[in-house]
Amino acid sequence: MNPAKLIDHTLLKPNATRADIHRLCEEARQYGFFSVCINPVWVSYAKELLKGSDVKVCTVIGFPLGANTTAVKVYETQDALKNGADEVDMVINIGALKAQDYDTVLQDIQAVRQASLGHVLKVIIETSQLTDEEKVKACEISAQAKADFVKTSTGFTGGGATAPDVALMRKSVPPSVQVKASGGVRTRADFDAMVAAGATRIGASSGVKIIEGK
Repeated sequence: MNPAKLIDHTLLKPNATRADIHRLCEEARQYGFFSVCINPVWVSYAKELLKGSDVKVCTVIGFPLGANTTAVKVYETQDALKNGADEVDMVINIGALKAQDYDTVLQDIQAVRQASLGHVLKVIIETSQLTDEEKVKACEISAQAKADFVKTSTGFTGGGATAPDVALMRKSVPPSVQVKASGGVRTRADFDAMVAAGATRIGASSGVKIIEGK
């Protein structure tokens, strides 16, 4: 497997410019990354830039806090798909999970799942904010809601993916659900560790360095 095909080439910084997104998409074409992962405002632009390539457009929902209402997450999803997104990465209601309000967490994911039918849905559980027990519960709820992936992190809370978290998540979901490691994956060694732990997609802003081995 070409390692580039496991990478969502990511740029989610709030100060990203049109020129930055153009560069990201050019790199994705050049290196053959699976997708670009960008904020919703850039979806239609990236879709146009990537026309004729097999690079997917991935965007984020309820990002980075997960604290939007479900109705807003659903609208964000519908708008992103209308603009050309192929995949959506949503942030769970972290506070509800920590309060053990599991019905709210489930319904939130299910609503976005319904809005994104026919497209890949990844559920960001924000591992840096959770105990191991909460990580397992978040994974189980995501699987129950028919998510395609569980994802470690937004990269915005000071903690990112770790191999032990990826391994725990892999054990906590059925084979039909994949694991995306994201946040702090900056080197080929990081990449290899995440894949060995069970990740089948890597979110990284350092995709070029990873592929070039720098």
